[in-house]
Amino acid sequence: MSAADSTQSGTQSIDRAAQLLVHVLESTQPPTVGALATAAGLPKSTTSRLVRALERQGLVERDGSRGSVRPGHVLVRFARGTVGTADLVASAADTLRRLSEVCGETVNLAVPGRAGVDHLAQRDSRHFIGGTNWVGRAAPLHCTANGKVLLAFGAAPIPAEPLERLTPHTIIDRATLEAELAAVRTRGYATTLEELEPGLVAVAAPVFDVAGSEVVAALSISGPTIRLTPTRLDELGALLIDHAGGLSARLDHHDAKRGAA
Repeated sequence: MSAADSTQSGTQSIDRAAQLLVHVLESTQPPTVGALATAAGLPKSTTSRLVRALERQGLVERDGSRGSVRPGHVLVRFARGTVGTADLVASAADTLRRLSEVCGETVNLAVPGRAGVDHLAQRDSRHFIGGTNWVGRAAPLHCTANGKVLLAFGAAPIPAEPLERLTPHTIIDRATLEAELAAVRTRGYATTLEELEPGLVAVAAPVFDVAGSEVVAALSISGPTIRLTPTRLDELGALLIDHAGGLSARLDHHDAKRGAA
């Protein structure tokens, strides 16, 4: 194949993928791969390959039980983004400070990112033995408290493949993870018990958007096992739910003020 033919083929693939993405966004109900193939006039195998490429970039995601295709977390985050990252960090500053004063442990604000959990802001522990600075660092979704919250409430897609937890070394499948996430939704907060590294535990709760229907971030408290016992984690979980609710209300107030300006 000549360079010109290769370029033409690549451009054609981009055009077809873009066409499929437009169909997904404009459909009143999430279409199946077969329906997308029919709408685009493409072979189903080609459509499936292009959908996988869009899925890898977070532009679409598939419902494993129904086989339907819907907008992915990247587009959902962009569409719902009435509060930008800078606004979110500014709005959360007082919440992080008050949480830090009450618990004395490391407090973080996090959002879903391409590589997992993105940490936007932190208040450090008052203790000598405490957490590291997580701001600017990505961490896995499935073995962090913030990540479990984002997964449980639909802010990030649940991985289909088996996942490794670092400590203790275990492999969990999707069904096991989904059962854990169902418990997170029921309880209102998530915990991790030395799943990322030895001695580190954490608890996190969701922060909702201005409509109160979508999770835009997670608040977490983390520290060593010598201080954060299971009973203490439950206490901090209730504390986080309360403060995360206050932050959600503050985002609503902030957005209303900005819109009226």
